[in-house]
Amino acid sequence: MKKDNSEEMIRQLQETRKQLASSLYKDFFGSAEAGAGSTGAAAAGNSQASGRKAPASSSASGRKAPVQAATGPAPKTPDSHPVKQEPQEDPLETLNNLIGLEKIKHDVKELTDFARIQKARSEAGLKSVPVSLHLVFTGNPGTGKTTVARILAKLYSQIGILSQGQLVEVDRSGLVAGYVGQTAIKTQEQIQKALGGVLFIDEAYTLASKTDDFGQEAIDTILKAMEDHRDDLIVIVAGYTEPMERFINSNPGLKSRFNKYIEFPDYTIDELMAIFDLNCKKYDYIFEESARQHVREKLSLMKLSSPENFANARAVRNLFEEIITNQAGRIAAMDNPTLDDMKTITSEDLSDAGPDILSGKDDAAEDES
Repeated sequence: MKKDNSEEMIRQLQETRKQLASSLYKDFFGSAEAGAGSTGAAAAGNSQASGRKAPASSSASGRKAPVQAATGPAPKTPDSHPVKQEPQEDPLETLNNLIGLEKIKHDVKELTDFARIQKARSEAGLKSVPVSLHLVFTGNPGTGKTTVARILAKLYSQIGILSQGQLVEVDRSGLVAGYVGQTAIKTQEQIQKALGGVLFIDEAYTLASKTDDFGQEAIDTILKAMEDHRDDLIVIVAGYTEPMERFINSNPGLKSRFNKYIEFPDYTIDELMAIFDLNCKKYDYIFEESARQHVREKLSLMKLSSPENFANARAVRNLFEEIITNQAGRIAAMDNPTLDDMKTITSEDLSDAGPDILSGKDDAAEDES
């Protein structure tokens, strides 16, 4: 009886082997030869190892158990999918596409051309002129200082001046701590993040004060890093024109390292309108002609009312957000707004946005525009 049972088990194993080989051949068109020798026991062991329930072998009723392919292409895991990379725009093209800033574009091209040629001379064994690439950006808020700094970091990386090309943007709060000895540590952390790229310090003049030991500690730490990492770190300090000049002149170390100034002028009304139009195009909005004229008048009045602190592109963005918020409220009150309704900005949408132009207080703005 025992012999009969053994023979029956051998017969079933042989039958299972034939079925496995046949199934693999059909599924993988001949790629299963190496796996044809897999037994039911081996398949069960593999299933248990992976945490899956092993498929049952052929039952007494003769039904064929499902077979797990032993060979063929390995199943893809999430890690095996390549990460889709977004195409990166050439930084010089990005710069040239900015509205206005013609003098800035010329200065940046001049800087990068000089840096490129000095690097090429050095690599060719010629003497290169030692020159500081650290910069002072001056001008009102919203004039493109941070944007240009980011582009410059990428340009310097592209030509091999910087190893990475990232921009790390900080202000006083990101550098100065409230306890003695902690500011150097906090400042050093930001410097480490910026290595290989640009450390951009906005409103840098807030670090300088006769009674501010914490600010001076940050300045001293930055100056040391500029020397220690002069081959792979660029520092750009930015802020209003006059305070920045006083800041640089307050410290011999700063004055010796920051000798290149780039002044960012305010945008003209035409340029501000071009920025507003760009926002509308980007987010699928269109103007009624009268509404567009009122936007121009509002921007003119905003610029006239605060010539020294006008926020330029930032003010345009804020005005745009106010207008489309008003427009959303108007459209929401409609029963069945059309696609054109949702896209169109009317004069009604400007009633609560920016200076009060529509109430008759617009004579000065009309003269300016």
